[in-house]
Amino acid sequence: MSVSLSPTGRIPDSVSLPELTIRGIILGALITVVFTASNVYLGLKVGLTFSSAIPAAVISMAVLRMFKSANILENNMVQTQASAAGTLSSIIFILPGLVMIGYWQGFPYWQTLAICAAGGMLGVMFTIPLRHAMVVQSDLPYPEGVAAAEILRVGSAEPEIDAATGKQGKAETGIVDIMAGGITAAVVTLAASGFRVLSEGINLWFAAGSAVVRISAGFSLALLGAGYLIGIVAGIAMLIGLLIAWGVAVPVLTSMHSMPDGVTLAKYATGLWSKDVRFIGAGTIGVAAVWTLITLIKPMLEGIKTSFRALSGGKGRIDIPRTERDMSPGWIIAITLVLVAILVGTFASFLSAAPLSAGMVWGLVAYSVLFAVIFGFLIAAACGYMAGLIGSSASPISGVGIVAVVLVSLLILLVGSGDGLLATESGNKLGIALAIFTTSAVIAVATISNDNLQDLKTGWLVGATPWRQQVALLIGCVVGAVVIPPVLELLYNAYGFAGAMPRADMDVTHALSAPQATLMTAIATGIFTHQLNWDMILIGLGLGVALVVVDEILRRRGGVARLPVLAVGIGIYLPPTVASTLVLGTLLAWIIERILKKRAQKAGQPYEQYAESSNRRGVLLASGLIVGESLVGVLLAAIIGFTGNDSPLALVGASFENTAQWLGLIVFAAVAWVFARRVLTARQASNG
Repeated sequence: MSVSLSPTGRIPDSVSLPELTIRGIILGALITVVFTASNVYLGLKVGLTFSSAIPAAVISMAVLRMFKSANILENNMVQTQASAAGTLSSIIFILPGLVMIGYWQGFPYWQTLAICAAGGMLGVMFTIPLRHAMVVQSDLPYPEGVAAAEILRVGSAEPEIDAATGKQGKAETGIVDIMAGGITAAVVTLAASGFRVLSEGINLWFAAGSAVVRISAGFSLALLGAGYLIGIVAGIAMLIGLLIAWGVAVPVLTSMHSMPDGVTLAKYATGLWSKDVRFIGAGTIGVAAVWTLITLIKPMLEGIKTSFRALSGGKGRIDIPRTERDMSPGWIIAITLVLVAILVGTFASFLSAAPLSAGMVWGLVAYSVLFAVIFGFLIAAACGYMAGLIGSSASPISGVGIVAVVLVSLLILLVGSGDGLLATESGNKLGIALAIFTTSAVIAVATISNDNLQDLKTGWLVGATPWRQQVALLIGCVVGAVVIPPVLELLYNAYGFAGAMPRADMDVTHALSAPQATLMTAIATGIFTHQLNWDMILIGLGLGVALVVVDEILRRRGGVARLPVLAVGIGIYLPPTVASTLVLGTLLAWIIERILKKRAQKAGQPYEQYAESSNRRGVLLASGLIVGESLVGVLLAAIIGFTGNDSPLALVGASFENTAQWLGLIVFAAVAWVFARRVLTARQASNG
């Protein structure tokens, strides 16, 4: 369907097109399954998730193009639904902690679904009143939202007619680039994680006296793609964190202690990093989150004030232009109350097996739900603003989770100590579990709020109807919540998590690290058992404050040089094979950008205009790498779970490891080179 756009590139208010269609909802649900499973796997393996808005938009355009009645607003609804569901998977940053402490033996389907759905949908409700202030009137850049809108416009445009031949050209949606990246990553991952003919990384250990130094590099193509999307500024900050952890902290700690007999160099140094150094990262991340929230107090309060004004406005909806019609205040209040009731029932079910009196159970339910709702509302405004300012991918959701788990643990500790709840070991375990479960609800609210306004920005730019888009966000949360529990169960039974293996005979080297869940669980456990590693956390807090000062100095001096404190903290606490590969991905993006800038300068064109098609191809290829590796990981998990064998497809034994490392390095370098070449030739292809 061909529709004339307004001068701003939007569908005019006077035009009403099919938006929230049955076929679009079904397509969005199918895309949701793919991206949610991918994000759950990636988040558990390396502690990162990716924004699914752009690849979802590309796939939607490629499929709906087969229908003549399809339009840009219908495509926008599909990407909105899929984006919300993919983002909700960030709940795995905390929820696996319940398995790690042994409170759950798996993931109860209905409890997991309810906490995901209710928390995510509350995130949608809390940010609807903020749309006008933070999206329409604000000058926040919303990087992912603007990029998704541009891709929707380009992909929905009519194919141009060649002046020489008179033939209509093909409309380019970008699906080929996503498939190219996905197939490449799938094949390489199958060869590495399945057939074991390629290594997943390389580690070199050095001993300088009693000090231990580690140099690592991973060969994950998903991480290469994620690093490409992160950018060089965050990459440099992560590299600094990596050097602090493995170039300073671990060598100092190993030099202060003697290595126990019978322990390998690698196990000794890794143990110190896991038990001590990671808490430096936790302290640094906590400072980054708190500082970000402090800087956002003023806009956050203004947004809350605007939301109350919006709820009390008396203007009739019939007089409001189509592109300004949010969900009505009545519906917002009604749905919010239903979601709070679902949370109450979910928490009551969670505590039903605990040996507590009915009064104590309902008291804990009230404390937990009130904390999740009130803190979640404040975080919703902050996360929405952060997403608009720096993008969804760069927002410190991990830091928000750390702050939340500390606050809720202290609250439960205070309440439980007065009631004698925490006087026993089982009571402590219950307190830790309740803190983790409550933080899960907060993270669900925060992560959807982080994504929601980004999607609404896309809708505003293309001329979508806000209330329909908000319904699509709610649908996405429900579909994502349906998918997350079985994927978590599958991955847990196939690989296990760090410190939590479902079977004693499983290979711990292939366990999913779940870094955020491990860290937040350790913090909650330390608070309840009074054994938290405060020395290392205080060092991290001091380091975080110093880095904030440095970053503020750089900000006030102007220019592009910055030092994101959150990224430094992430570099400290992520496994080095993960952090180093992310840094390599950011370096690849920087090299490509430098080459394109030189070419643009030589051609006498603005960089943004010259490199537009190349940058778009890079984003799609990187997204394909992430999706391809993640889906193969989920597929292998199903095979492992079905066969009961940790390596059912392995073609070689342990003796092949040295050769596999060199083969893995060669393949990784070759893929990076082909990636760069394809991105750099995108402009010539679009002009050819």
